[in-house]
Amino acid sequence: MDKISVIGLLLGLVAITLGQWLEGGHIGSLLQFTAFLIVIGGTAGAVMLQSRVVDFVAGMRMVKWVFIPPAHDFRRILNTLTTWSQQARRAGLLGLEQFVQSEKDPFVKRGLQMLVDGAEPETIRHAMELDIDAWELHAKAAAKIWEAAGGYAPTIGILGAVLGLIHVMENLSDPSRLGAGIAVAFVATIYGVGSANLIFLPIANKLKFHIGTEVRRREMLTEGLITIANGENPRMMESKLAAYL
Repeated sequence: MDKISVIGLLLGLVAITLGQWLEGGHIGSLLQFTAFLIVIGGTAGAVMLQSRVVDFVAGMRMVKWVFIPPAHDFRRILNTLTTWSQQARRAGLLGLEQFVQSEKDPFVKRGLQMLVDGAEPETIRHAMELDIDAWELHAKAAAKIWEAAGGYAPTIGILGAVLGLIHVMENLSDPSRLGAGIAVAFVATIYGVGSANLIFLPIANKLKFHIGTEVRRREMLTEGLITIANGENPRMMESKLAAYL
């Protein structure tokens, strides 16, 4: 669990509601379903319009990384690569076949299989770098749906405010209905600006960080497998890959 993400989200929400209460306002006045529907529904529609289905679905699934990030233990990866290197020096590249069968990561398994099959180091590098580039392109497209939401939400909030003011103008002769329209107008703006800066944009930036870390993990694995393919000493590999730690 990424505790700082949970704390940050709660702190932002509590700060706003506490500020409303300290100013003498009612917290319940911030709860307007109509404003919520306009901002969140309008933002979701705009994001869906600009996105591919596969990117939108991937972005929604990826949001769990904000609170439960993927494990990236670079020290463990280095130890694993060292073990593979030592095995390759003892039993040759065919000695790594046992690790191919037990490997669950498709990216690593593909690289190991090419290594066992005797592919040239540059061929392995080219194939794995293409894999990294393709994965990064797809992952960034998925993360950008949250960045797009952060761009659309404030504008949709202003749209909600205008709709609320139109409702107010239509009911000037009925003072009892003016309050609801004014509330929607201002709360919609709060929802738009607040959701963009407290939720959508922070989520996008956190996902970009995790994507960058995953790319670095894959690059480390690629360099390690190339080092093994070149038959370099395991100690030399440890020294080379220490930069990733």
